[in-house]
Amino acid sequence: MPQIAYLGPPGTFTEQATRQLTWDFDAELRPFETVPLALAAVRSGMVLAAGAPVENSVEGSVPATLDAMTTDEPLVAVQEALLPVQFDLLGRPGIAMSEISTVASHPHALAQVRRWLAENLPGASVRATSSTAAGAAAVAAGEFDAAISAPVAIEHYPSLVRLASGIADVRDAVTRFLLVRRPGALPDPTGADRTSVCAVISDEVGTLAEMLTELSLRGVNLSRIESRPLRERFGEYRFFLDFDGHVADARIGDALTALRRRCSTVWFLGSYPKADRSPASVRPTASEQAFQVSAGWLEDIRAGRLA
Repeated sequence: MPQIAYLGPPGTFTEQATRQLTWDFDAELRPFETVPLALAAVRSGMVLAAGAPVENSVEGSVPATLDAMTTDEPLVAVQEALLPVQFDLLGRPGIAMSEISTVASHPHALAQVRRWLAENLPGASVRATSSTAAGAAAVAAGEFDAAISAPVAIEHYPSLVRLASGIADVRDAVTRFLLVRRPGALPDPTGADRTSVCAVISDEVGTLAEMLTELSLRGVNLSRIESRPLRERFGEYRFFLDFDGHVADARIGDALTALRRRCSTVWFLGSYPKADRSPASVRPTASEQAFQVSAGWLEDIRAGRLA
């Protein structure tokens, strides 16, 4: 049976999202301690694919995922899922809220419940773990008093009790997850797609504006941009870009070739259906028909066919 990796141990939001991403085929989910380890398993062929968190509406991107996707051999995203994020407080049976002195969880989770912790557990110290489920496992092992965990974690750690539920400083917070695999045939365009790339540009006046102009000129809607420095080359930056459309679309293909000319490196990170299935808004001059007509016009000129 094929295996799908995810950020473990069992009981994380990533496990829940990965189940959602792989509901339509038979596969065994396999937990890994970190996102880089999960993606390394994909590269090695140990697993077929991996579910990984990429962005949270409160805390922003997940650097471990972005860095791991642009290191070593190429990987591509083929699907995404959006998961509402609210947490449970899990503890040992019989412990009172007033007795909790330590609370464990993943740093992203702790950041999303900072206000709740200050109001409800003001005397507790927070401890970072590799995942929300790892925090629950540590509580079950007696290392901490309580954990901020995904609701599904209680199913995997039945020795714990739910002390509070529906915890979230921002009630409508969501996290975006990607299903990542080795390069191969891409999902067909649906008209409601997202393309993700990472481009490296030098720290020179106007370079970023020129790169963004290439997208604007082709009517490409940029939905996300984030910069991260290149560790090995000071003064150069990686820009992670998400934009509406599929690499098979003429305007997207044309934009990607322009980025490749302008940037020292471009990683193609995938074209995949958007989780919310919202269609791309394309102005008439950037439509497939417009590109076909203009390409035919140029072909006629080169062939000497002038009307």
